[in-house]
Amino acid sequence: MLLSAALVLAAVTDKLADWATHVVGDLGLPGIFLLMTPESACIPIPSEATMLFAGFNVSEGKYSLLAAVLVGTVANLVGSIIAYAAGYYGRIDLLERQKFIHISPPHLAQADRWFEKYGSAAVFFSRMLPVVRTFISLPAGIARMPFGRFCALTFLGALPWNLGLTLAGKSARDDWTNIKDKLHYVDYAVALLIVAGIVYLAVRWRRDRGAADVV
Repeated sequence: MLLSAALVLAAVTDKLADWATHVVGDLGLPGIFLLMTPESACIPIPSEATMLFAGFNVSEGKYSLLAAVLVGTVANLVGSIIAYAAGYYGRIDLLERQKFIHISPPHLAQADRWFEKYGSAAVFFSRMLPVVRTFISLPAGIARMPFGRFCALTFLGALPWNLGLTLAGKSARDDWTNIKDKLHYVDYAVALLIVAGIVYLAVRWRRDRGAADVV
């Protein structure tokens, strides 16, 4: 099951990566902003393809390295704020209005405590992790992490990621296609770990629920 999920994801992200390179090639800096905003708003558009190709364009002299990195990072911040707001203002739905996943007030309070203790590190370092970086803002909003801290950590965490990818694309322009294709394997590995974690948590939840029913 895990292998099948990874293969499905691979097929989807390959097409997204090709589309992303065309958008950046056709639109330039606005294209970077257009792609990197939803990439941080829980829409898994591969930032690797976007920023690597932005670096390729930097090497062609179409715009500066600083412009590419700042546009990508500001776009990440805007997208992250959207996801944060969805979690922050949708928090009540988790408790009262949704019908499919039951999240009790004690569970939500536990998540709040976890984010209070570890949230800053999670938000900062997750911005440098494939796949995870796309979704971290939603739980930060649900846990109502202080907005100013969230924005600062998001920007600072996204900056080195975007800089590294853009520099890599700038220096590897002659081998662009080969590098772009190989970077997908990093995404697949992280995605596979996430799927495995979800399966583990689901199995553990069912086991604990069964034990509670017996008691």
